[in-house]
Amino acid sequence: MANGKPEASARDRLLAAATELFYAEGVHTVGLDRVIERAGVAKESLYSTLGSKEELVRAYLAGRAEARQRRVSERIARYDNPRDRILGIFDLLGEQIAAPTYRGCAFINASAEGPRSETKVTRACSDSRGWLRDLLIALAREAGAADPVTLGRRLVLLYDGATIGASMDGDLNSAAEARAMAVALLDEHLPRARGADGQRAAATNAPRSARRSRSRPAAR
Repeated sequence: MANGKPEASARDRLLAAATELFYAEGVHTVGLDRVIERAGVAKESLYSTLGSKEELVRAYLAGRAEARQRRVSERIARYDNPRDRILGIFDLLGEQIAAPTYRGCAFINASAEGPRSETKVTRACSDSRGWLRDLLIALAREAGAADPVTLGRRLVLLYDGATIGASMDGDLNSAAEARAMAVALLDEHLPRARGADGQRAAATNAPRSARRSRSRPAAR
C-alpha cells in the first residue's frame, strides 16, 4: 500500500491478465502459464481462487458481459424513445469497432473456439447473447412493433453481421451499414409517426392537385 491504494487481489490480477490475453489472442491459444506470468501470481493462486482454466474463461466472459451491459445501458439512457435507443446500440458498436484494440465479439470468438456441447463457457456466451436479444425485443415492443420478437431477432442478426464483418474483413463501416439496414427494418416494422411531423410528411407526399385544392381559397 505504498501509494495509498490496496493491492489488487490475486483473483483480480488473474482476471485482468486473462481479459487482456484472451481477448487479444483467444481463449485456447493462451495457456495458463502465460496468464499466471502476466498476473504475477503463484500458480497455486489460480487453483485456489478459480479452480480451473474453464472457470477462468467463464469469469473473463462474465466480466465482458457486465461491461457490455453497462456500456449499452448508459448509451440508450441518452435517448427518449425506443427507436433511437435501438439505433444508439449500433452507434455504440461503431465506436467500438473503430478502436485499435477491437478484435471482434468476445463471445462469438470464445464460442467458435470451444466445443459444441454445453459448458460453462458456452453458457456464458449464450447468456450474453440472450441479454442483447431480449433487450432489442423489449425495445421493439416499446416502439410498437406488431411482431417485436421477429424484429428483435433480425436486429441481432444485423449486429452479429457487423461484428463479424469488422473482425474478419477489417470493415470499419460495417456498423454504419448495419445501422442503415436497421433503419429500414424499423421503418418496415414500426407504425408510422403521428402528430405534427407525420402530418407534415403526409402533406409533402400528397399529390400536387390535392395540395393545390387545399391551398385554394374557399368559394364565396
